[in-house]
This record gives sequence, structure tokens and C-alpha cells, in this order.
Amino acid sequence: MEIDVVEASPAEVAADVLAFAVPEPVELPAAGQELDRLVDGGIQHLIEDGELKGDRGRVTLLHTRNTLKAHQVAAGGVGADGDSDSLRTAAAAVARRAGEVGGKTIAWVLSENGLPAVEQARAVVDGVALGPYDAGIWKTKDEHASIERLVLCGPGAAQVAEEAQRANVVAAWTNRCRDLVNAPPNVCTPTTLAEFAEDTASRFEHMTFSALGPDEIREAGMGALTAVSQGSENPARLITLSYEPPSPTRGDVVLGLVGKAITFDSGGLSLKPASRMEEMKTDMGGGGAVLAATGAIAELGLPVKVLAVVPSCENMPGGRSYRPGDIITALNGKTIEVTNTDAEGRLILADALTHARRSGATHILDLATLTGAIVVAMGDYYAGLFSNDEGWAKEIQAAAEESGDHAWLMPLHETYRRYIESPYADMKNSSEYRQGSPILAARFLQEFVGEGPWAHLDIAGTAYLERTREDYYGAPGATGYGVRLLAELARRFS
Repeated sequence: MEIDVVEASPAEVAADVLAFAVPEPVELPAAGQELDRLVDGGIQHLIEDGELKGDRGRVTLLHTRNTLKAHQVAAGGVGADGDSDSLRTAAAAVARRAGEVGGKTIAWVLSENGLPAVEQARAVVDGVALGPYDAGIWKTKDEHASIERLVLCGPGAAQVAEEAQRANVVAAWTNRCRDLVNAPPNVCTPTTLAEFAEDTASRFEHMTFSALGPDEIREAGMGALTAVSQGSENPARLITLSYEPPSPTRGDVVLGLVGKAITFDSGGLSLKPASRMEEMKTDMGGGGAVLAATGAIAELGLPVKVLAVVPSCENMPGGRSYRPGDIITALNGKTIEVTNTDAEGRLILADALTHARRSGATHILDLATLTGAIVVAMGDYYAGLFSNDEGWAKEIQAAAEESGDHAWLMPLHETYRRYIESPYADMKNSSEYRQGSPILAARFLQEFVGEGPWAHLDIAGTAYLERTREDYYGAPGATGYGVRLLAELARRFS
């Protein structure tokens, strides 16, 4: 999507749709009042007739009849709160409505609405870029419609140009992540993810790519990743992207991003129920987000060193599959009793976390669609955040709220360690008690993070929507959760 920022009066901006935000109860901002004057009171008439309302996500269109250079004016409702997510939702609704009538260009009027101009710009770009996304790219009939150009206008618009361009880059990579997560498992395999990573690295001068295959993974001592992957005919990959800008702001910091990438999760021998198993193609949402975010960070040229590590494999039943009762040895030498082969994500992350720390990561954040229980606890709006470092957790939370990828801090007390104690090995990978499952999974991961700040985001509810959330994500499917958060987190190190 092309972004333009102009100081010109909205009346002088050519676009298919010229949009502005309106709250509920309806109160026209100064920009809306000016537009109403230019269209001979047409907007006020719609208010008086009860047709124009400011409900969150509601769009009201008015044909300008050549009174403006724009063909139509759109009022996008932001509800009573009028926060950033409400503005994203309004912008997404306008973009979808514009697409329905063949519109390709939207102009958005920034106005005094309680949000800083740069925050408005970021929210509008997010909404227009993410809202019309179409997951049906494998349909033979191409019904995909997207906005090709967004113009931000109004007094003071020039000051948001840089932020708008940055948001546009991040949103584009977010949609690339959505393509990966929505892809069918016969298309998106560990090899495919490695190819995506290699292509990403080829775009940027300061990024390098490497990927280990099954034999190299085994020879390196990654017994956990080896065990999970051995039941599948599709070979595992340990994918690494290293981004080293020439003049990092903090030379002593290496941001370690680790993403779980199970490209299909049948549950292994602890087989999942057949109902909705097709959605287990999305169990690589954390890995997809890490790869896409690293691309976004590099394209933005952020001066922070990044090490992205993505363990990728399938979890399949078969004659070579690992079994409940197996004891495996992870890369850091700790032994793990397997009590549930469907608790596989924490196993592949165990080796990846150790590898990331040993490879120089100073601050680690892993993202994983790890537990169904986090969905029960948090639904589809907040990811669960766990950390061994209070300051690091606060940085991540701040980036989450700023970006729109929301996260909520969860407890990680030492007493939870007893749930994963095993009489046969150093630990077991799951508990027979249906208690605190996301916490136990995080506590398991903590055994493998080494020394230094670490955090874990359980994104099982936020990476993929089973049903519409009635916000700027207009339909079920992948959200690209984590790409915006990670890009914002990297910027905070710049």
C-alpha cells in the first residue's frame, strides 16, 4: 500500500473515499464540520435522520456530488472510548466498505480527538492495511480487494509521515505472517518456512540465514527437537536469521526472538480429537511472527542486533514417533520424561531457547501457540506473558499496548515447579492435573533459558481467530499477532 501525507485541506484531496472519525454519541469534529459545510449540510442531515451514528465500526457514506475532489465522504464510528483500537476498527470498516464499491484510494482526515497525531496515523494505517486482508488466496476465483493508496491529510499531517511509513512496513509484514499461518499444511512445511526465511535474508544487506536439517539437529545434541520431529516424513529445520546493523545503538544487546513453528500438530501418539484438527496448521504462528518481524525490523533499518531462532517440524503419529514414557535429553543436558506427546511445543522450544542463549542472545522473548488453557483464561484479545525479569516484562508490555498486540502479565512463581517433577528424569513435559497449564508450560521453558532476561508469550488465543472479533480483524483466521509487538520492542532498543 502506498502512503501519502499532505497538509492540504481535505477538500483538495482526490480520493475514492474521504474519511474521518466520529464518536458516539455523535459530535462532529472540526474536520467533520468543515466537510459538512462543503457538502451543503449533507452530513448533518444524516445525523438528524438517525442514519449517521458513531457506534464502533459503523460506516456511513455520503456521495459528494462533485462538491469535493473525493467521490464519497465516510464517517467511521469509534464508539464512546475512541481509543487506538477503536480507530483501527473504524479505519478497517471504511477500507472494507470502500473495497466493496471498487474504491482503491482512501484519504483520512486527522483531527483533534484526544489521541496524538502519530497514534492516529499508526492506527489508521493498521486498520486500512490489516482490515481488508483476505485469507482466501487459494480460491480459484479472485475476490481479493485491497486499498492501494492511503492519504493522511489535515492540519499538522506532515509531522506523522515517518510514523505512517513505519506502520505501513510493519503492517505489510504482519500480512505476510498471516499468509504463512493461514497456509495449508501441505504447502507450509518446515522446508517452506526455511525458504521464506532465506528469501527474507536475501533482501537485506545486514541479515544472514542458516538452517539445520535433521542430522545436524541430532548431532548438535538437540534431543527434544529430534524426538518431536522423528514421526514425520517432512524433515525438521532449525531456522536462524541474524540481523546485525552496522551501528547498533546498544552494542551489548542482542535481542533473541524464538518462535515455535509446528507446521502441523496432530498431537502425535497422544492424538488430538478430529474436530477442528485442520486448524492445527496454525501451530507455527509464533515462528511465523518471529520471521516476519525480523524482516520488518531489517526493512526499517532499526539499529538493534537481532537473533531469530525458529525450530520447525511436524508432530505426527507413526512407527518412528516418540512415545509417552520416553526420556529424552535436551541441548542443555537436562532429561525430560515425555508424558504427553501433544505437549510438544515446549520441547522444541527447550532446545531453541538454549541455542539462542548460547549463540549470544542477551534478552530473549519466545512466542508460541502453546496451550489451549490460555485461550480459556484470556480469550482471543490478550496473550499471556510470563517472565523471569520484571524490567524486561514491563518493556514487553509497553510494546504490546503501543502496538495493538496486547499482552497480560501472568504469575511464574517457583512453587509451580513441583507440577513438572518426574520420578525418572529431571522433569516431565506435562502434568496430570488440569491446573495452571499455561504457567506450568512457562515454568518448563524457564529450565532452558540460561542466565539473563527471558519472557514467554503464549499466543494460542491471539494468533488465530476461530470467529470474528468484531474489530479491525474482519474475519476468522490468522492475525499476525506478534509482528507489530516485536517491531515496536526492537524500536525501543534503538
